[in-house]
Amino acid sequence: MFISGFFIVEKYQSILRKYWGYSDFRPLQEDIIDAVCQGNDVLGLMPTGGGKSITFQVPALYMSGICIVVTPLIALMKDQVENLRMRNIMAAAIYSGITSKEIDIILDNCIYGDYKFLYVSPERLSTECFLEKVKRMNVSLIVVDESHCISQWGYDFRPSYLRIAELRDLIPAAPVLALTATATPDVVLDIQKQLKFRNGKLFQKSFLRKNIAYIVRKTDDKLGMLMKILDSVPGTSIIYVRNRARTKEIAEFLQTKGYTADYFHAGLTNEQKDLRQSAWKSGECRVIVATNAFGMGIDKPDVRTVIHIDIPDTLEAYFQEAGRAGRDEMLAYATLLYNKTDITKLKKRISDSFPSKDFVVSIYNKICYYYNIGVGEGEDFMKDFSLSLFCQQCKLPILQTFSALKILHQAGYLELTDEISSTSKVQFIVTSSQLFSPSSDLNELPGLTELVDILLRSYTGIFTDLISIDEDYLASRLDLTRDQLYSQLLLLSKLHLIKYIPGKKSPYLIFLQRRVDEKFIVISKSVYEERLARFEDKINKIIAYVSEEDHCRSRMLLQYFGEMESAYCGICDFCRAKSYSGISNHVFYSYREKILSKLKDSPCSLSDLILEFIKDETVVKKIIRWMLDNGELLIKDDTMLSINQKD
Repeated sequence: MFISGFFIVEKYQSILRKYWGYSDFRPLQEDIIDAVCQGNDVLGLMPTGGGKSITFQVPALYMSGICIVVTPLIALMKDQVENLRMRNIMAAAIYSGITSKEIDIILDNCIYGDYKFLYVSPERLSTECFLEKVKRMNVSLIVVDESHCISQWGYDFRPSYLRIAELRDLIPAAPVLALTATATPDVVLDIQKQLKFRNGKLFQKSFLRKNIAYIVRKTDDKLGMLMKILDSVPGTSIIYVRNRARTKEIAEFLQTKGYTADYFHAGLTNEQKDLRQSAWKSGECRVIVATNAFGMGIDKPDVRTVIHIDIPDTLEAYFQEAGRAGRDEMLAYATLLYNKTDITKLKKRISDSFPSKDFVVSIYNKICYYYNIGVGEGEDFMKDFSLSLFCQQCKLPILQTFSALKILHQAGYLELTDEISSTSKVQFIVTSSQLFSPSSDLNELPGLTELVDILLRSYTGIFTDLISIDEDYLASRLDLTRDQLYSQLLLLSKLHLIKYIPGKKSPYLIFLQRRVDEKFIVISKSVYEERLARFEDKINKIIAYVSEEDHCRSRMLLQYFGEMESAYCGICDFCRAKSYSGISNHVFYSYREKILSKLKDSPCSLSDLILEFIKDETVVKKIIRWMLDNGELLIKDDTMLSINQKD
């Protein structure tokens, strides 16, 4: 048995060496891999930069079949697929923006080809096409990345993640590997419950990041402080802000001051996102100013500073974003800038995120009126939805309205999806004979003839139905840019030769059940009061992290994630500050805890205590004097020290 196990472990290592060139695994990686390969469901808690991808890529290559990786992160999908292909490993990804024809080809290749990895978004799991084809795949492993999203106790709950459990029913033999960088003890239990773990195992690496110095600075001049940080710490930086407009504003400000900077948010096109990520990753752009849409799944090891201009809503979000610094394990800085106004704004987010139940019900009614849906109607109704336009026409506050829609989703009435890309569609609205007749307007514009010819050759049924077209493909065939192609299609439309519906990126509103009368709307305690209490607690925890100045920042974060016994980090703003007689907080509080631990069970002579810490005798004597002066210790007969047991 031992010999057999030895050869299996050797096989894992040979895969690691062959494809990644590493001779050894990092802590926990091999334990997770072995547990998965033995058919166990596994939850792996590993901090950002801890090597999560190896824990599923190695077992997937060891096992027969294809590994399905569920992740909400398009950037991660693209990055990992590209990296796997560079290693001659067959991998594919399905995400918004690719055509239905491409999706069919990818899924068929996963059934009949030699693909080892298929990356999909959780929303994809509910589509009939995907579910039918996945039944025909030889699935060896289901990986759930960012698995905290499946827990309603987590900071980023996404209802679409609950569909993963349904996938298990289709593929009962495949084990599940759930991975996350941030989870409190409650979330850890809930992840395993929601994913229906059987033979479940938990592997947890400490959340400690020894090389990250956590800094909090109170300032009314954030831009000035921002430049001071960038000037004092060379290297790549991420600056996080709360809203899209601020990303552009701060990036342009930094550009005027001579920094190479750009901005990033979810509203950019895929092409813009790819270009900006690439420039930042290559070092061509030093600073990226972004919303939280940036960074997840981006493997850049040499980020020296992560700077938050705004306070995140939760310590989970902050820890994950800050953890993008220093993945190369060299010293890096995570700095949070705040002022008094920020605390007030953060507290207001509680009422913005949980408007009154009456307001929530009123939004439901207004949505029904907006789409003219009567009581008993509307089940499976789906339409693209502009929140800003709806709020403008109905004179509603955007933040509270958005929150009301999220509550209605939780309550099971309707759903506002993330932005979904719809493909462009074309239909010829003249007959073939009219299109090519001597009197056709096409004869006056010979430059359009080639486009018409390629449309007719590439798409069948284009005279009878609106057909989805692939504009990248058409543009490449015609040697045009997308903008030039768009202009030609628009001109054909103006000539009344085609009906052209440009693709767009839009959220959709979906009614999950028939409209009910408002007096029958139920917003349960679990949907409202319990979630409100959890949200308030998370807000209060991050306010405490920001405003309390007498604790090690690293310890505060670790204790939040359940690691109650942790040492002072020695590099955060608190630890580096001087406390007593020129002694740093790090040294002072570390020795203070050791002295109290030594005296916890029984008194000790002063000489023996000093002998215990002889290397730092002078420092320890100063700390003992402080503890005596402040009543923490008592001394008897000038020799015996004990803890002062206060009432």
